[in-house]
Parts: sequence; structure tokens; C-alpha cells
Amino acid sequence: MSDKIGKHIAIYGKGGIGKSTTTSNISAALAEAGYRVIQVGCDPKSDSTNTLRGNHYLPTVLDSMRSASRVHLEDISAAGFGGVLCIESGGPVPGVGCAGRGINAAVTLLQELHLFEEFKPDFVLYDVLGDVVCGGFAVPIRDGITDRAYVVSSSDFMAIYAANNLFKAINKYAPTGGAKLGGIIANGLSAGYSNSIINDFAEKTGTTVAGHIPRSLVVSQSELYGKTVIEAKPKSEHADLYRKLAKYVAGNEELVVPNPLGAADLREWARLWGDKVYSLNAGEISAFEAI
Repeated sequence: MSDKIGKHIAIYGKGGIGKSTTTSNISAALAEAGYRVIQVGCDPKSDSTNTLRGNHYLPTVLDSMRSASRVHLEDISAAGFGGVLCIESGGPVPGVGCAGRGINAAVTLLQELHLFEEFKPDFVLYDVLGDVVCGGFAVPIRDGITDRAYVVSSSDFMAIYAANNLFKAINKYAPTGGAKLGGIIANGLSAGYSNSIINDFAEKTGTTVAGHIPRSLVVSQSELYGKTVIEAKPKSEHADLYRKLAKYVAGNEELVVPNPLGAADLREWARLWGDKVYSLNAGEISAFEAI
């Protein structure tokens, strides 16, 4: 995409890691701060923008393209909290086609509708599934649609494994015009050592941690209301954490090409942290037994 209007940001993460929750709260915080924001859900589940629009039904781009000869912007978008323009790319008919390729079709349609020229966004956030960075799901970071990406990860190994795979894709495409990495968003942290694991992984791969979001019932409660934390619990500590994260994402220009760990190095790194975690837990048990 040439002559992009606003900052176009891809946010990746493995399924279930809280990627859509994080993206929507960043969008809500940016809108609250007075920015014009578009959020494009690029997950075939089409649930990225649910909490921004109160769980109201929104036709996906691909469903609309299949059912109508001509699609208008109002057919596939809805204004959510703070005026965030919500769009869901959708996926193929179950069992047919590649979900990732739908992202390309959706973004192409948005360009043909002159969405970015007419809406004039300050930020466009693309919420992208990151379990497998196949050709389709790599489109936002490969084809110039975005110039920066963030990855949401917990301290669990499979989340870090998925993040490391994304780093490999960025490392491959960044030298030829693809997106660079803005950092890791550490989400859903609970154990005391979780921050240390994420921080160490960031250091080992030559990147930074954009923010730490601990696990909280406030997030679950807000989603049950069909709202972001920014809307449902605006005075909560978590709302302030999302505001701080949004401010970082908005202003960060220290983009890097990460150095992903090789398969053997990642396994060894994980094993060493497994030993540390075991020692920490053993120490806690011993302290408890001594009481």
C-alpha cells in the first residue's frame, strides 16, 4: 500500500492469547484520546471488534462479497466505541479455501472503496491470527499493508513459540519492504516469574516489551458486558495499563528486525527457564512447609 494515511499496525498472537482483547482496548484507548481509528479483524472467527460494538452483528467483508455484486462501505462497517470504525474480513466457506487469503481480498476491497482517503484515520489496527504465519496471514507484514507489527504473548511456551515464528517472518520480509517489529505485548501474566521470562525472550531476540498486562477479572467482566475495559471500567488500573500501552504504540518509532531463535536454541532456552521455574516453585513449597 503506497502513500498510507495514518499508521497501519498489525497485531499478531496465537489463538486464545488475548490478541483481540488487547487490540480492541488499544483502539478504544486511542479513540478516547481523540484519534480516528479503524480496526480490521483478520481472523476468520470474525470476533475481533465484538467488544467495541457491543457484540452487535456485523457482516464480514468476504460474506458480503459472496452475496452481493457490489459492496458499499456501510455494508461491512460499523462505528464502535469512541467512533472506532469496525470491520471484519471474515473467512472462506468452511472446508473451502484459505482463510489467510481472505485478508488480501478484504484489504483490496477497502482500498477500492477509498476507505483510508475518506475516513482519514490516524491509526489502522489489523488483528491477525498468529499461530501459523502462512502466506495469507503474512500479507499484512509482507505486502506493505503495514509498516510495523506487535506480537501478543504470554510466558507460556506455545505463545512464545508462535511469537518466535512471527519473528522469522518479519526477519524474512522486512529487508524487502515488509513490516518491522514494534515489540512484544506481554498479556495475561500471573506468576511472579512471568515478566522475567518475557523480558528475557525479548532480550534474546533483540526486541523490547511494549507493555505488561497482568491477568485480571476486570477484563473478563468487561467482555461479559460486551465492552472493552476502557468503556466498562474506565477508572480501573487495567484501563490505565491499556492507555499506557496505546500511548506507547502511538509514539513508538524504534522498530527493529528481530533475531528469532533457532529451533534448538529455543528448546534449550525453554529448558533452562523450566529449571529456574522448578527451583522457584520448590523454594516456595519449602517456605510454606517451614511455617
